[in-house]
Amino acid sequence: MSTSVSSTSETATTAGARAHARAQHGRTAEFMRHQPASASPTVPAGVAATDLVWSETVAPGGYTSAVLARGTRIRLTDTDGDACAHLLLHRSDAPHERLNVADTVKVPWQAYLGSGHPLLSGFGRVLATLIDDTSGRHDALTGTSTRAGNLDRYGASAPESGSPAGRDLFTLAALKHGLDRRDLPPSVSFFQGVRVDGDGALRWLGSAGAATTVDLLLHVDTIILLANTAHPLDPRGQFTCSPLQVHAWRATADLDRLVSGELLGPLGPEHAQAIANTDADLTARGQL
Repeated sequence: MSTSVSSTSETATTAGARAHARAQHGRTAEFMRHQPASASPTVPAGVAATDLVWSETVAPGGYTSAVLARGTRIRLTDTDGDACAHLLLHRSDAPHERLNVADTVKVPWQAYLGSGHPLLSGFGRVLATLIDDTSGRHDALTGTSTRAGNLDRYGASAPESGSPAGRDLFTLAALKHGLDRRDLPPSVSFFQGVRVDGDGALRWLGSAGAATTVDLLLHVDTIILLANTAHPLDPRGQFTCSPLQVHAWRATADLDRLVSGELLGPLGPEHAQAIANTDADLTARGQL
């Protein structure tokens, strides 16, 4: 009891509160963004810490966002095997151009995300390419969880609850960039797989296990919105989600290697055309 009183009295004045806040400087928490990114305690192998532009561990039921430049490589890591990274992409200079899941599935003739898959906007342009994948358990069909769905399943759905809905987490992330609910189309998710059975039913596969990764390469300056929350088809009765690691670093040379076929091999004609559409638009804007 005396400790509580002492702690309260220390922050009861502006000077005391300032001293307490400054005493926290330099401390780290399990779930936080590392500033600067080069201070990351989990630098990916083969990447120089000084090249990092984003390093963060997103809590289960948490969200994050960032604005990243063309040529940035983003690595998502499912550290413990129960993360589910719900993702949305918007062009930072024209947020009305955003991830279009229907075209992302339709144009490459592939409903299942994996290495080499382009993430497309509704303008026939590629926002990012999935360039490496050790999980193989992803979903471009279901979208994220909703308030009504989580409330029915878990008894709670608010962002501050123990079972937050992905749609609400996306809304909070979007607001930080001047966007709102009307700017949130269907999303894709990584690390919790879904397949379509012969009768058309969606079947949840779960994860491929701990320490799997997904790497995305950005083709335009992009607003990234991420929500780490349970997949809406997860049949487990208890809300289940584990931490998500995020790292990003400059990798502009990988764009040239992707187009030349050196990075992933020859691209499909639809992928190549989407990249050409993107580059033509950037050239017209004076950005390339």
